Amino acid sequence: MPRSPRLIDLNSWPRRHSFEFFRQLNQPYFSLCTRVELSGLLARAKAQAEATPFLAYHHALLATANEFACFRQRIVDGQVIEYAQVDASTTVLRSDESLAFADLAYHADFGRFVREARASLAAARASDPDAIVSNKLPRQDMIHTTVIPWLSFSSFSHPRQLGSGDAIPKFALGRYEPEPGSGRLWMPVHVEVHHALMDGLHVGRFFAALQARMSQG
Repeated sequence: MPRSPRLIDLNSWPRRHSFEFFRQLNQPYFSLCTRVELSGLLARAKAQAEATPFLAYHHALLATANEFACFRQRIVDGQVIEYAQVDASTTVLRSDESLAFADLAYHADFGRFVREARASLAAARASDPDAIVSNKLPRQDMIHTTVIPWLSFSSFSHPRQLGSGDAIPKFALGRYEPEPGSGRLWMPVHVEVHHALMDGLHVGRFFAALQARMSQG
């Protein structure tokens, strides 16, 4: 369910000058791709009934995104707003290989997250293929994710409507692969963000926190 955000006072916001500079660019987004080690996360997921690797790393991704204000901030009508919590919208393949979208509501409790996410994914797979996009206004209190389980990659590009002010962080996650001789599993994670809201420093902190969360046994 959409939430009411708080409005950031640009006059007192330390990031005001960076915001005003980057938001005027025709292409204000930047992206980074790195690998995360997730053997600890997958071991933990096995202990949770009905959990899957997909749900485990989405929960970790959402928990980390909610940890950082810049991943909960959006640009609407030239103003910066900040949500107290964000959920995820992820791509889903139907049985006929057409594309659908499922909303994954974030809950700190992993079991509750798994139960609700499984229901949302099932509903998306059963949805009408002729209605890939609903008539509802897109929610801003989201991150967007897609999974490419067939490939391990080192770069990615997301479709955007340039000039729209879209500031929703977009993630792509790839196939995880074993490191020979170590037993560790590595997965590529790509993120694209609006430079008016954050810099490489913030993305670096995000990935450090994501790795720490995934490494927990």
